[in-house]
Amino acid sequence: MHVQWMARLSVENLTKIYGSGEEGVTALDDVSLTVEDEEFISILGPSGCGKSTFLRIIDGLLDPTSGRVLIDGEEVTGSGQDRGMVFQSFNLFPWRTVRENIEFGLETGEVGKEDRRRISQEFIDMVGLTDFGDAYPKELSGGMQQRVGLARALAIDPEILLMDEPFGALDAQTRELMQTELLRIWSEHQKTSVFVTHDIEEAIFLSDRVVVLTARPGRILEIVDVPFDRPRFDRDLKSTQKFGELRDEIWGLLFQEEEQPASV
Repeated sequence: MHVQWMARLSVENLTKIYGSGEEGVTALDDVSLTVEDEEFISILGPSGCGKSTFLRIIDGLLDPTSGRVLIDGEEVTGSGQDRGMVFQSFNLFPWRTVRENIEFGLETGEVGKEDRRRISQEFIDMVGLTDFGDAYPKELSGGMQQRVGLARALAIDPEILLMDEPFGALDAQTRELMQTELLRIWSEHQKTSVFVTHDIEEAIFLSDRVVVLTARPGRILEIVDVPFDRPRFDRDLKSTQKFGELRDEIWGLLFQEEEQPASV
């Protein structure tokens, strides 16, 4: 019996145009991509190339102008519990504690109170915030707030984890620590992950493949395989010759695109 292979995530001929007529701006143009189960990919490209738009369409927050997104063969028509999103701006509810923020998605999924408490505690412990379950976001550092955001996204047990420059607002040292922390957490759960970033080293360090987009309108310029074995908890990897060569290769692609005038 022949079993047909099916990607966990499939993006088919995705185009997004903001506005209409002569005023219309094409953010994404005919983008197609497949992501396998438990694969971690990063989306990299010049500013304004449609990276965040791409992620929001997958999450169901935006509708494409044309094309479609499939998860396990089913077309995405809106937001759902099968996707968890982590935003750059932390996006926590300031009036809710760490525990209550993590439980938010579970409440909308009609999970009972005892189960919500058990699940939230599991993820509070997992992201290293055991002593901060009753703290409010204003009492937390940026890195700690982003840990809460990651825990909230994972608590609903999504099929796909979407991350939109989640470490972009952090200082350099905290960002490095959070990259390693994300790899640790990912190694435990191995969620199919799509990670948007503008940082080349971050993309290489985290990913199985790096998808490089053109300047606006965003099209796939190149998909670069990352050859390094997992786990990658050792940040010394970034100082190796092979890592540097891959960084330079991707930088060359991006530099080529940055030199091009954006189309409108």
